[in-house]
This record gives sequence, structure tokens and C-alpha cells, in this order.
Amino acid sequence: MRGFLRPAILSALLQSAVYAYVMISANRSDWHNIAAAIVATATVPFLAAAVLTAFRRNEAPIGTGVIVSLAVYSVAVTVLSAFRIPVSYTGLAWCALIAIVLTAYGNLRFNRLRNSTNIAVARFPGLEVAIEDLRGLSIIDSPEGSLEGIDTLLIDVVHHHSGEWSPLLSRSYLEGVEILPWTRYAEARYGKLDVESFDVSHLVYAPSQLIYSRAKRFFDVSFVLLTLPITLLLSAVVGLYIFARDGGPVIFVQIRRGYGGKRFRMYKFRTMYKKTAGGATAKNDKRIIPGCRAIRKFRIDELPQLLNILRGEMSLIGPRPVAEYVAKATERVEPKYSFRSLVLPGITGWAQVSSGYAETTDQEVKKLAYDLYYIKRLSFDLDLLVLFKTIRTVLLGVGAR
Repeated sequence: MRGFLRPAILSALLQSAVYAYVMISANRSDWHNIAAAIVATATVPFLAAAVLTAFRRNEAPIGTGVIVSLAVYSVAVTVLSAFRIPVSYTGLAWCALIAIVLTAYGNLRFNRLRNSTNIAVARFPGLEVAIEDLRGLSIIDSPEGSLEGIDTLLIDVVHHHSGEWSPLLSRSYLEGVEILPWTRYAEARYGKLDVESFDVSHLVYAPSQLIYSRAKRFFDVSFVLLTLPITLLLSAVVGLYIFARDGGPVIFVQIRRGYGGKRFRMYKFRTMYKKTAGGATAKNDKRIIPGCRAIRKFRIDELPQLLNILRGEMSLIGPRPVAEYVAKATERVEPKYSFRSLVLPGITGWAQVSSGYAETTDQEVKKLAYDLYYIKRLSFDLDLLVLFKTIRTVLLGVGAR
């Protein structure tokens, strides 16, 4: 429960304070009813945590946290109604929001802790190279090694599915130790795939992923339409500024590789002086128009790509589209680079927030590990993480040039 303890306590305290404030603002003085409602709502994060700890391994911690907290909260409200306790539904709504957000965060934190404690790895050739950081992992050197205190055993499916190592695997099954391929552990810990061992046959989507992949287009278009009043105004201001500093055109068109390897015209605000664009952008690049560094830093130059989303050429979140010459150069080094085109490219993506800007072909290959991870783990949870990390990156100006 230690992964949930802090978020649960914080949730209980915030809910109690908010509900009390709402009731005092309404001039309510029936403190016995107020106290009953506060106790009922404050227990929700702890009951939800107790339910969520039963999941041994959760692929969608945010979504599961939201669903479980909503279910427990509904039970709490039902109990209050059954005892005919007068409540404030406004107060309950605010408390529910607090409980949902902090329970989802707690479940995410819980799963990260669970993926990093009481884990052992059975030795195999190339172990030190395969797993970048062995800190916190116990290493079992022989089939007779001890499993005491171990919850999860990492194996290499090729090396350890053999007669030599079968005694260790058998003991693991009998003692309730979870057996996990080291590649899956590395995916969860580092947020990327092992490109060398990856095969397109590994992309077997669960029903929830298939549903979300279809709903994603609806979310993209809805976001663009809802934010249109703000983005149009901001785009007009930026366009007028660029035109005043360096004339037209203010929109820069680049040919990028998109879904299925098809080329498309991607739009950006032109932030460099005319006839100076081309090649990678360096730090303190003198080609950038004065005042446009802030536009690039906060990714405002990407706003015209909302049109690409409406046209169905891009998504809000996905592998960042690259120029055709970059794609071809990288494919000569790593043919699996073409797998990035299995989903719509995005304005932001998991590789962008996890690995940053790529200047060389080798760096593009390294970023591929994150893009393949995103394609394989496509989910609402992962898109939320990308969104939060993007907001943090934009606010801090990390990676922009």
C-alpha cells in the first residue's frame, strides 16, 4: 500500500476540506450530516487502493484507477442515500474529481514501484548489455539459485526454456513467483523496445487498443474544433508578426513521410529568414527571425499542423513525421524504421518527450525504440502520459531549437 499511501491521504484531506468549505458557504450547520459525508468520501481513496493492489500487473493504470475510484465513489454515495443523509451534490462532484485524479496517480505510482522491487534475473549471455541498469535486481547465476524474497523472475525465453533451467522455472511456478521475459521488463522500465529483437508480429492489439485506435480520430478532431477560437487568434497574431518582420509567406511547407509511408505536406509557421531554411537547426541559429525563438520554444510554430489533423494526415500524438531523406537514410541503417508508419504521425509523441531532438542517423535509430514502444503499447493511458510530458516540456522549453 505504500505506493498509494501519500496520494490517498492527500485525497482524503483535500476532499474533507473542499466538502466542508462548500457546506459552510451554503450556511449549513448540521455537522453530524456533514461529518458523515466527509467520512464516507474520505474512505473512497483507501478502499479504491485496496481494490487496485489486487491487480498483479496493470497495463492501463490510469484508466483502471479512474474506473475503480468511480465505482467505489458510487457505492459511497449510495450508502449515504440509503441512510437518508442530506448531502451537497456540488461538494460531492468536486470531491469525486479529487478522488479520481489522485487515485489514478496513486495507481500509476503503485505500478512503477511494483515494477522495480523484489525482482531477480536469471543469468543469460549478454545480460549486462541487454539490461542497461542492473541496480535493484538480484542475479541468479544457476538453476539451483535461491528465490527467497523474490516476486518476479526475469528470463530470456530462448536461453532459459531448456532442460538445464527447468528446475528454476518449476520452483518459480510452485512458489508463486511471476515469470517475465526480460524484454517486457525492460519495456516497462525504460519505456522503449529492444529494436534488434522486435518483429512486426509482436503487434497484437487487445480489444481495448482496437477500440481506442478507432476513437482516437474522434478525440483529435474534437480537440481541434474545441480549441479553434484560441488557436485561430494566436495563429493570426503569430502570422502578422512574422509578416511584419520578414514579409510573406508566413507558412512553411515541408514534405514529410506519413501513415503507410505516404508523403504529405506538413505546415508550420516560418520562423527563419527567407531562403535560409534547410538542414538541421543548431543552437543559437542565426537564421531564426528575432522573436521567433520563443515561438519555437513553446511549439507555437506547430499550430498550422492542426489543419493536417483535420485532413486526416496527422494525429495529436504519434511518431513525429520526418523528412523523406531522413527516413531513407535511417532505413539504410535500420530497415525496421519503416514500422513507424504503421500509425498516424503526431504533433508530439512518446519519442519526442522521452528522447528529445535527433540530429544524426544514430540518434534517429535510438528514437525508433521509443516509437515502436508507443505503437505496441498504444492506449489512452500512454497518450495521457505523452500529453502531460509535452505540457511540461513546453513550459520548460526543453528540446526546442
